Amino acid sequence: MESQNELNEHSEFNEQMQVRLNKIPQLKVAGFHPYADRFHKTHSLDGALKLDDGVAGVKVAGRVVSLRYFGKLAFGHLYDVNGKLQFALQKNELADKFDHFKNLIDIGDFIGVEGEMITTKTGEKSINVKSFTFLSKTLRPLPEKFHGLTDPELRLRRRYLDLITSDDSRERFKTRTKIIRTIRNFLDDNDFTEIDTPVLTNKATGALARPFVTHNNALDIDVFLRIAPETYLKRAIAGGFDRVYEFARSFRNEGVDASHLPDFTLLEFYAAYWNYEDNMNFTEKLMKHLLQTVHGSLKLTYGDTDIDFSGDWPRVSFRDLILKDCGIDIDKFTTKEDLQNELNRLGIKFETDVNVAKAGRGTLIDLLYKKVSRPALVNPVFITHHPLDLSPLARSNDANPAVVDRFQLVVNGWEVINAYSELVDPIDQAARFRQQADARTQGDTETMDVDNDFLLCMEYGMPPISGWGMGIDRIIALLTNASTLRDVVLFPLLRPETN
Repeated sequence: MESQNELNEHSEFNEQMQVRLNKIPQLKVAGFHPYADRFHKTHSLDGALKLDDGVAGVKVAGRVVSLRYFGKLAFGHLYDVNGKLQFALQKNELADKFDHFKNLIDIGDFIGVEGEMITTKTGEKSINVKSFTFLSKTLRPLPEKFHGLTDPELRLRRRYLDLITSDDSRERFKTRTKIIRTIRNFLDDNDFTEIDTPVLTNKATGALARPFVTHNNALDIDVFLRIAPETYLKRAIAGGFDRVYEFARSFRNEGVDASHLPDFTLLEFYAAYWNYEDNMNFTEKLMKHLLQTVHGSLKLTYGDTDIDFSGDWPRVSFRDLILKDCGIDIDKFTTKEDLQNELNRLGIKFETDVNVAKAGRGTLIDLLYKKVSRPALVNPVFITHHPLDLSPLARSNDANPAVVDRFQLVVNGWEVINAYSELVDPIDQAARFRQQADARTQGDTETMDVDNDFLLCMEYGMPPISGWGMGIDRIIALLTNASTLRDVVLFPLLRPETN
C-alpha cells in the first residue's frame, strides 16, 4: 500500500503535468509551435561563452534548467551536455513576448534565443535575449536540480535525467569518449587499421565464456552473439592485413557484478610478426600515453586506493604468483583430480556460479588465481605464462610447452588487458579444440567450441601474430573513479520495471 505522503506526491506530480499539458494550446494561440521542426544556431552554448561582450546576432538553443523572475527582468540557464549559458530577458525589449515567456515556458522546455553577449554585474557571461523561439514542451517536471536523482537504480534507468542533473555523470561520459578517441588515435598512429567483424556468429569462439544464443529466421539456424571478435580479426591478418583492431560490442551470458556486464565494449588488436613480449612493451607505452593524455598524470586514486602507473611494470608468471600466494605449485598437479585433491586438503573453496565439480583443470586454476592472487594486485602488473589449459588460442612457450606465451595486465584486482602470442599452427589448434570439446562433454561450460571454419583459414597459413584484448568499460571506470561498470555505460541492461 502507498503511504499518504506518496499519494500526495503523485497527486502533486499529476497536477504539474496537467498544467504543462494545458499550456500546449496556449502556445499555439500565442503563435508558437509546441514541437518545432528546427532552429538555426550560430554557436553552441560553450562556444557562445567564449565570445566577447557586444557580439550581437548570437543564436543558441538548449533546455531551460533554471528560471528566476525579478519583476520585469528574468534570468535563466540553457543546458546541453557541454555546459550551461545564462540568458537574460527584459520586458522593455520583448514587450508581450516577455509575458508569453513567463506564462508558457517551464523548466525543462527547449527554446532557441537570439541576442547579444554581455557580462552581468555578478560576472557571469550571458546572452541578453532580443527574441526567442519555442522549440519543445516538456510534460514531466525535472528532478529538483540540487539533489537530482538519488536512487542509484533510477540514475541508470533515467540516464537522460542523470546527465541533466549530475556534473559528475556528464564529465564521466565525456571522458569515456576522450579515452576511446585517444586509444584509437594511438593505434592509427602506429599503423593499425580499424575493421568491423560479425556480431552474429556460427560459433561461440574467441574466449572462454558462455554465449547468448538466438535464432536467424531467414537462414533457419541458431547463431551466437559474439563473445569476442578474435577469430575474425585473425582471419583479416591471414588475408594480408598487417595490424588490425576493433572496438567490438561483445556479449557473455554470465554473472553481473561491479566489474562484469553481460554486454560490454571489448577492444582487440592483432599485429603480424609480433610476439607477446613486443606486445607487452607496446601496451605499456599505450597505457602510459592514455593516462598522461586523459588524466594528466601516471598516478590516480580509485575510491580509497592510490594506483601508481609510473616506472617499469613488473612481470610475474602465473605459476610463481599462485605459489607465492597460497603455496600451490600448479605445475606439480597435472590433472584436474590431483589439483582438486590439493584444494580440498588446503580447504580452499570457491564462491562462483561455475559448476566446480564438472570444471576442467584450467577452470580450477583460473578460479584459484582469482581467489588467492588477483584481489591483492593494485599497481599495474603483467601476469605471464598461463597454463595451456586456460589458453586454447595462444602459442605454447618454446621452453615449456605446458604454458603459453600470454600476459594479462591487472590493475586494482581487475584484468584490464589479456594478450598473447597467437597460435598459428593449425594442427596444434585442432588438438586443443578437441580437448576443449572433450571438457565440454564432461560438463565444463567454460570451454570453447570447435570452429572448423577458423581451422580452415589457419590451414591456408598465418604469419606470427600477437593479439590483445581490453575491456574498455573497466579502464574507463578506473580513470573516472566509477564504482561499477554500469556507471560508465550510458544505458546498461536492467530488469524491466514491474510498475
